[in-house]
Amino acid sequence: MPRILIVDDDRYMRGSLVDAIEGHGHDVVAADCGEVGVEALKEHSFDAAITDLKMPGMSGLEFLEQANVADAKLPVIVITAHGTVETAVDAMKRGAFDYILKPFGSDELLLLLDRALKHRRLLGENQALKGELRSLGDDRPLIGKGAAIQQVWEQIDAVANSDATVLVRGETGTGKELVSRAVHYASDRAERPYLCVNCAALSAGLLESELFGHEKGAFTGAERDRVGRFELADGGTLLLDEVSEIEPNLQAKLLRVLQEKEIERVGCSKTRRVDVRVVATTNRDLEHEVKEGRFRQDLYFRLNIVPIQVPPLRERKEDILLLAEHFQSRFERRAGRPHRRLSDESRKALLAYHWPGNVRELENLIERAVLLSNGDELQVAGLDGAEAVATVSATDAVPFRGLSLEEVERLIIEDAYDANDCNQKRTAESLGIGVRTLRDKMKKWKLEAAKREAVST
Repeated sequence: MPRILIVDDDRYMRGSLVDAIEGHGHDVVAADCGEVGVEALKEHSFDAAITDLKMPGMSGLEFLEQANVADAKLPVIVITAHGTVETAVDAMKRGAFDYILKPFGSDELLLLLDRALKHRRLLGENQALKGELRSLGDDRPLIGKGAAIQQVWEQIDAVANSDATVLVRGETGTGKELVSRAVHYASDRAERPYLCVNCAALSAGLLESELFGHEKGAFTGAERDRVGRFELADGGTLLLDEVSEIEPNLQAKLLRVLQEKEIERVGCSKTRRVDVRVVATTNRDLEHEVKEGRFRQDLYFRLNIVPIQVPPLRERKEDILLLAEHFQSRFERRAGRPHRRLSDESRKALLAYHWPGNVRELENLIERAVLLSNGDELQVAGLDGAEAVATVSATDAVPFRGLSLEEVERLIIEDAYDANDCNQKRTAESLGIGVRTLRDKMKKWKLEAAKREAVST
């Protein structure tokens, strides 16, 4: 049962708070002044605290400072009147979780308290996860001891505590999102929100609403106000995954946010300030996209303030077996399987393979091996066939002789589209191109319509 500390010199307000919070199923300790509240912090552990700002003797701000010393992760909610809102904002700058204005209803307070308790739990879970990783000998999500991955870590450490925009580049499956998370959790924003938007998965209209929010009635289907990811990530970090897939019209709006630190919800002219650190990822050659007119040059410069290049797995040969052992341990624990030694043949095959799918391909391969292998050793199967696919000559794959380059490209895309069950996202990933590029080519060749017609006949 969560334990809540209430500090308020007003007997009637204090009693009302105790009744509401105990009725919500929480344990409550009440103090009639800041000094008594500080003593309570020394004697008990609490999950959250609520304090009035204006009290005789020790003020609410002074109590907040003492609470931060006693427990830096204790979420403190401050109560204030309309005339002292500036003081409440100052309290938040000093570490208060949030404030609530008098008069307020019990439902409003309990909703805010639930948020504070959830915040407390998330901080605890994050700390526990870091402890577990340290016990395994590494508290960093990017595994590797080679020079290439160590260089990535040096870049992360160098830029983490700045507010500069970071552009993480690399092939599909290299771990670009892990780099983004590492930037966030190594920064001063680590205890604030970290949110991700997959720019390739949403249409332009949906992506605009997802990023900036919308007002009720802004468009058909907007039945209520929606807060966008920029507002939700205020104070923290927002990952724009595959930023190259954003449509040109929306690129201009994103550029304004990065420059002015302001957003406007769809259907609303009110400007809202946001403090968000943006990290973007791409597997595309953005310089080429700029040259072709598909990506704004000014947005590219704004995103590319700090570039981090994630190396492909084929350039990290010294990390392959280390990663394989990491994935093996994880999947064995998850599946309840005993640990088995990775066979010598499998080790040689892993090191010899080219890894077009990078770390993600290795992870999937090891998971399959853990589930399907029998015997005393872990056997990794399927590399020979995959290597054959990766190195097959053009004349063996399809009759390319006599075809134009565009015709060859269409045949390859059509084959990949079939192999991926007509799923555009998976097809784009398998080909190493963006979803938008794939859609443009399919539209040009009317490929999807042709597939539907073939199925119907």
